[in-house]
Amino acid sequence: MAHELNRTLSLPLLVFYGVGTILGAGIYVLVGKVAAYSGMYAVMSFLLASILAGFSAFSYAELSVRYPKSAGEAVYIEQGFHRQHLSTIVGLLIVLMGSVSTATLMHGFVGYLHVFVDWPSTLVIIGLVALMLSIVIWGIGQSVFIAAVMTIAEVIGLLIILWVAGDSFTTLPDRLPELVPSLDAMAWSGILLGAFIAFYAYIGFEDIVNVAEEVKTPEKNLPRAIIIALVVTTLFYILIATVSILTIQPSRLAESDAPLAMLYQASTGQSPTVITVISLASVLNGALIQIIMASRVLYGMGRQGWLPAHLGKVHGVTRTPVLASLTVGFIILTFSLILPLLSLAKLTSFITLSIFALINLALWRIKHRDSKTASFTVPLWVPICGFFSSSAFLLFQIIHFMRN
Repeated sequence: MAHELNRTLSLPLLVFYGVGTILGAGIYVLVGKVAAYSGMYAVMSFLLASILAGFSAFSYAELSVRYPKSAGEAVYIEQGFHRQHLSTIVGLLIVLMGSVSTATLMHGFVGYLHVFVDWPSTLVIIGLVALMLSIVIWGIGQSVFIAAVMTIAEVIGLLIILWVAGDSFTTLPDRLPELVPSLDAMAWSGILLGAFIAFYAYIGFEDIVNVAEEVKTPEKNLPRAIIIALVVTTLFYILIATVSILTIQPSRLAESDAPLAMLYQASTGQSPTVITVISLASVLNGALIQIIMASRVLYGMGRQGWLPAHLGKVHGVTRTPVLASLTVGFIILTFSLILPLLSLAKLTSFITLSIFALINLALWRIKHRDSKTASFTVPLWVPICGFFSSSAFLLFQIIHFMRN
């Protein structure tokens, strides 16, 4: 008898799931890397990345209501283009994106762990992947509960940073001109490159749609969770980016693999033990949720018959897709051990922008072809803006890569 996934996720758990993966995916790891490109204009980079992500987030919200299925993006592409091979390619790209994103986070974890101990990176990464897979296979309810607890820790960590470095905000009126870019082409080139890295920090809201078959009342809870998660994380990102560059010179911030630990130490003069522990939990949280997402995409594609059927099987006891989860773990290990952090983040952003462009175009085609309205809809200009902005951002990065 074929087993089904459990519908155990409520709106609060879904919001924690989304917030956890977005926060864990970026701000604890990449704020220094963004500052390396955009300098004092790092806030502008995060703001541009949030606008770019926002168009796609609203498109995802409508599509999640129309088609509340696992392997969400692959289903959306199938509905928009009626090309199964394209849907399969996009589904595999989603799995690749989640795996590369998790590999990025593995390196981020090692960077914070080295604040305490200098253990071999390879052994740490192998142990982490094994631990994350054990939790994911254990059960969706347990996995998301653990993720929710770590998300609370993430939020507390960011609030601690804002509290200890809060005095820097008092200098904002005098230093505001430093944060506002001129029309200089070089400045905006750095801002756009920084935004490309910052965009990685917004990856995660789309993960929500891939647990659709485990959500209670998905037609209502999926779009709400996507929008709430994006708004909450954007506020945190803008505040953290602002306080970081007001407290520490961007060039110094860029040198650190544990930027928030550096910020805590610079603000308090104390050892960053607490914030480092919280940062470790945050990074693990992002990795856990990315593994859940990628395994559900493989499961969904197996159930659709687009991939081998064994990937679509659910274990009778744990009610989780075990083979799909193990496959994702193997991919993560491969990328973790061959590429450095910044290359992984850039590759993740590149894949994600490509997918977002296609998803926005799919929604435009669906809305243009089908006048039927869903319980949550967006104006037609939203997916159009999402498609062109994602495509333009992607093209800018390709041109920069070719020139360098």
